[in-house]
Amino acid sequence: MAALQTALALLGAVLLGVVLMAVLGHNPWEAFTGLIAGSAGTARGLAATVRKTSPFVLTGLSVALAMKAGLFNIGTAGQFLMGSVGAVWVGIQFEGLPVWFHLPLAVAMGIGFGCAWGAIPGWLKVSTGAHEVITTIMLNHVATLFTGWTVFAGSTLSTTRPGPLWDSTAGPVSASTDVLASARIPWIFGPPLRIHWGIALALLAALLVWWLMERTRFGFELKTVGAKPLAARYAGMRSGWTTVLTMTWAGGLAGLAGAIETLGVNHKFAPEFGGGVGFEGITIALLGQGHPLGIVLASLLFAALDAGAPKMQFDSGVPSDIIQVIQTLILIFVAVPALATWLLDRMSRTQHVSAVAASLRI
Repeated sequence: MAALQTALALLGAVLLGVVLMAVLGHNPWEAFTGLIAGSAGTARGLAATVRKTSPFVLTGLSVALAMKAGLFNIGTAGQFLMGSVGAVWVGIQFEGLPVWFHLPLAVAMGIGFGCAWGAIPGWLKVSTGAHEVITTIMLNHVATLFTGWTVFAGSTLSTTRPGPLWDSTAGPVSASTDVLASARIPWIFGPPLRIHWGIALALLAALLVWWLMERTRFGFELKTVGAKPLAARYAGMRSGWTTVLTMTWAGGLAGLAGAIETLGVNHKFAPEFGGGVGFEGITIALLGQGHPLGIVLASLLFAALDAGAPKMQFDSGVPSDIIQVIQTLILIFVAVPALATWLLDRMSRTQHVSAVAASLRI
């Protein structure tokens, strides 16, 4: 049933995309032919698809892990940015360290920054009852402002000082200095293909998340707390601790995505490098039905759409923004039934808890 829902969502989004292209006066066949050619028709296009898959996998896993615990992590964008800054902070320092120490240290710092940013809304939910949707959205803005400040170029018209990571040779451009060679993720295939070992890290993370959810006691507790919180409480499970730890690990996955993009692709940090990868992780998690394998396949699809968009625009004249429209339509088709199911489940859960509480008062 889940596979059928996903297939129908993709089909519906593509059909509406075709109609939209036709209404705008473009040839849908030329557009999709260019899209496929740009994403898989050449070695460079295929390499771009593989390279873009890594952050999608990790941010999708971040959202999916939280959803298994009944949480909605909207904060992947902020966690991604914090992971990027954490990785670049270590990556531009400690010259002379061997690569076998410097690179893992930079990656670990990116994960750590993401973990810290994910733990905050988890702790707030447990300690104050603050909803994680609200707190993660707010923290996204805080992360955007903070990471932008770290590379702020300063101003000659005021006493405002530049950020601590700003590259003084970049002039008015807000960007960090390049990370040292010892902190860069090595190439599998070097330029012009530029496929790095970050894809292996992303796939390994997917395997570890599957193992965590399906083969460990914590994974069982996580899913029980998400599906049956009252039963989990009666069974003595530490739902508060599970919530905080789940959000921490979810943040770490998004932070790892930021670290991989910084150390493997951009080799520096600038505020605009993140793009919408954090928010697209929500769509990917829903499209992949929360399963690591489904998330990997959904990430590959979204990476192909992104990689093929420029070729599609060049060949057919269709604006590359149409890809964002199709991705949004996919989200709508997938999310509406999933959201309805989630709301009905929460309502029935609330009614059940109220009934039990009323019976206990009697």
